[in-house]
Amino acid sequence: MKITKEEILKFEKLYRATFINSIAGFKSANLIGTISSEGKTNLAIFNSVIHVGANPPALGFLMRPVSVERHTYENIKKTGSFTINHINKEIYKQAHQTSARYDKDISEFDECGLTAEYSKTISAPYVKQSIVKIGLNYVEEYEIKYNGTIFIIGEIAEIILPEEIIGKDGFINIEDAGTIAISGLDSYHGTKRMSRLLYAKQGVEPDEI
Repeated sequence: MKITKEEILKFEKLYRATFINSIAGFKSANLIGTISSEGKTNLAIFNSVIHVGANPPALGFLMRPVSVERHTYENIKKTGSFTINHINKEIYKQAHQTSARYDKDISEFDECGLTAEYSKTISAPYVKQSIVKIGLNYVEEYEIKYNGTIFIIGEIAEIILPEEIIGKDGFINIEDAGTIAISGLDSYHGTKRMSRLLYAKQGVEPDEI
């Protein structure tokens, strides 16, 4: 079966969104925590967090156009900080609920049964129930002119996680933290590692670590 762009554009709106979101494959599942300049907390689920660089350490995420009110974006721009919290098997339903449209003066932490906790390093709230938590300071953003989405980059200020999931080589075993993945907009998946492979070199067969 082959489906062209022209055929995709003829799909019903919600069908098209579901189809295209799921074709990208498995994605990271994270809650991004922010706080307004008035002290109102906000929490939203994102499946677009990616690695930007290790020196300096940075992550980024893609946000939909700000043609409508985007509380996460507004808070980051005003306070300069945000947190990225891995979603685990224990909280994925509460995390999913944060995608509902809440008014700016309503905290998703309170509405969705999650607990805000704080560090002295940054002002944005963490999710207490998350096992792997990352605090970031806003660095810059880029508008994707093709569709108006915004790519936001943050420099990592601190990482909070159990010491026992960090390997001798620095590899973080997120499976042991219960971190899950998302496909599409609403399908949540546990993971099972197949293997880790050695650094690839030309002419050398891949082998396991």
